[in-house]
Amino acid sequence: MVVRTMGRAGLDERQRVNAMGGGLRFLAAPVGCLLAAVPGLLLGQSQPLLPLLAIGPLMAAVFLTARRTALVCCCTVLPALVAGDVWEPTAGSVARWGGLLLACACGVYSARQRDRLRARLAEVREVARVTQETILRPVSRTLSGTQVSTRYHCATRESYVGGDLYDLAVTPYGLRVLVGDARGHGIDALRMSAGTIAAFRELAYTTSDLTELAAGLDARLTPVLGAEDFVTVVLAEFAPGEVHLVNCGHPAPLRSGQRLELLEPPLPCAPLGLNPEPRQYRVRLQPGDRLLLYTDGLTEARAPDGTPFALLTESATALGQPFPEAALRELHDRLLAHTGVPPADDLALVLCQPTPLPTPVRV
Repeated sequence: MVVRTMGRAGLDERQRVNAMGGGLRFLAAPVGCLLAAVPGLLLGQSQPLLPLLAIGPLMAAVFLTARRTALVCCCTVLPALVAGDVWEPTAGSVARWGGLLLACACGVYSARQRDRLRARLAEVREVARVTQETILRPVSRTLSGTQVSTRYHCATRESYVGGDLYDLAVTPYGLRVLVGDARGHGIDALRMSAGTIAAFRELAYTTSDLTELAAGLDARLTPVLGAEDFVTVVLAEFAPGEVHLVNCGHPAPLRSGQRLELLEPPLPCAPLGLNPEPRQYRVRLQPGDRLLLYTDGLTEARAPDGTPFALLTESATALGQPFPEAALRELHDRLLAHTGVPPADDLALVLCQPTPLPTPVRV
């Protein structure tokens, strides 16, 4: 699950700005109607007035709710009554008044339909948000003897989940972690990331070997991927004093502790969907070591002048924070400071730190 939050002060400020903007839009239409009515009020001529006044309700329907649009219509009809020729009906005046009233009716109807559509869209977005949050669940806890913290950023404003993915599974074989990146952006990338997570959740508990797990993921995904689609993944399985890794075309995990180093696989392997030949390798973990799994949203981030993000240098400082959650927050803040804007690519960060085994008590 991915939750986007902002400070209460920031939320209140945004609501205040939105309220001011709505008030200004509400006043714009009746003020425009009054200004349009001035020539008719001064000259006592309504012939050029009524067509101009019809603009007010139509403009209100674009920006305002149905209730406010109705109020604008009332403000539109009032000056027309004062300056108009409704009291001496003629064929021309009836046509002009009919056009004005029709514009008011159409404006209110359009605003009402837009309000309904907006409410329906908000409901659909909420359903999509809840559904997407079931795909990626934020974690900050100890699982099977390993402290795990996650952080996620989706570059698509309309979505909470993008092509980057992660998942965790406490299995009979130990804690298993998946981090991946589906090719592309948008709904297609979301579809691939959701499919990868679904396959992992199904296979992680029954497949005894990480190599077989990666092969199973590839077998599940390949039939549903396009000719140019693929998913890079890294799989990690924690055991006492070590971690087992399988890397299929993904950025190498980063180990921090007594020294900082990238855990590159002995041999390169293609991503899922491109006929990979996964191989497992083991890495020793000393007490206090941390393992950072990430996507290329971290390594490919650029400053405005094109300078790449210094992964090792920045990570050495950030991962020195005493708590994993604080370390990820520090790393993300340093990334934002480097780019100057929110990352243009999706980003997934998973930080794992095995906890020391309890010392047996001698009796």
